Amino acid sequence: MTQKILSFQIATPERVVFNAEAVESVSLPTKMGEITILPDHLPLVASLVPGEVRVKVGGQEISLAVSGGFIEVAPGRVVVLADTAERAEEIDVKRAEEARERARQLMKREHIAEEIDYTALAARLEKELARLKVVRRHRERKHLSIKVEE
Repeated sequence: MTQKILSFQIATPERVVFNAEAVESVSLPTKMGEITILPDHLPLVASLVPGEVRVKVGGQEISLAVSGGFIEVAPGRVVVLADTAERAEEIDVKRAEEARERARQLMKREHIAEEIDYTALAARLEKELARLKVVRRHRERKHLSIKVEE
């Protein structure tokens, strides 16, 4: 019996972030909640929200942070068109934490409330929180695998 697989691609306007022909599953954050796509999934188009995309390839899980976009599921294929996307190892934790803190501080400032687009600010904060979640989970898995090997 042949193991069923998916092809998966995640792209932004700037680049293709990840592309694989033999993916076992893909978990994504959508407006409907987190969904997991397995081979033979029904066709689907959905909106992504900021969060973590987990791709299972060869028994290993790869994490990516997305800030939003769209997903298309077709027979044997999953395509994500993301506003932004980064692999966990590409995320600079210090810069992400600084950006999150700047967004939080702006939201707290009441005296310039008229100048702030709270929707854009909340989206920026959500994006930075997703990036931090992905990189922290990646580091935890990496740390655990090092301890197991020792």
